[in-house]
Amino acid sequence: MWKLLAVLVLAQAAAALRMGSPRVLTPFAERRALKVISGLMNFDPVSVRNVCKAAQAGGASLVDIACDAELVKVARSVTDLPICVSSVEPERFVAAVASGAEMVEIGNYDCFYTEGITFSAQQVEDLTRRTRELLPDIPLSVTIPHTLPIDQQVALAEALLAYSVDVIQTEGGMGAKPFSPGVLGMIEKAAPALAAAHEISRCVGSRAHVMAASGISDVTAPLALAAGADGVGVGSAINKLGDAIAMSFAVRRLVDAMDAARVAERVA
Repeated sequence: MWKLLAVLVLAQAAAALRMGSPRVLTPFAERRALKVISGLMNFDPVSVRNVCKAAQAGGASLVDIACDAELVKVARSVTDLPICVSSVEPERFVAAVASGAEMVEIGNYDCFYTEGITFSAQQVEDLTRRTRELLPDIPLSVTIPHTLPIDQQVALAEALLAYSVDVIQTEGGMGAKPFSPGVLGMIEKAAPALAAAHEISRCVGSRAHVMAASGISDVTAPLALAAGADGVGVGSAINKLGDAIAMSFAVRRLVDAMDAARVAERVA
């Protein structure tokens, strides 16, 4: 019975998506997307609930949580923001979407790098193909591994367009080792993600949205927009704070920084 229900829910979601652009993509189209990430391997409902509350209070565009149907229900109980679920196992997406997830994401891969696991371009493309076979209409985000040389990152981004990928996410924070303190160190940490966002956005143009993630802060979020990204994803800079008020203020600083950058861009 539950399988039949899941099929019906997915069919309804697919029909809704065909009627127009889903709300989860609107902030990307307006180049103001701020995704707050709780972590691909974070299945702690208390932690996820707190991150989602902070994202809502701070004015984020969407939340990104681990791919689990019950966790989606936890997130939905405290926020009406669009929910993205992340995994490297496409089969897990189906139940999460049936529970209310509005976007699925392949990656990011930070938690795997610490275990010595990397992903090739072919592996990422295969994961994307399998995801599209299961969920042909759901908004799809795919992370480009920063372990690939920049030219191969661009080539992979181009290849992913064949699968109607909606958002291409860059990364790099785990591999970046800043040498300087303060603001300069923040820029050094974000540099790989910013460089990839610049090159990939030049390649894909308007065919897909680009999101910069890993090492992004309120200092570097405006730089991501200037580099060609349509939004940013932020995880540890927010959820490591622990305190709900501090997390909310961190989200608000990011929103304000991005808004100011967009105003300056229009004036210029």
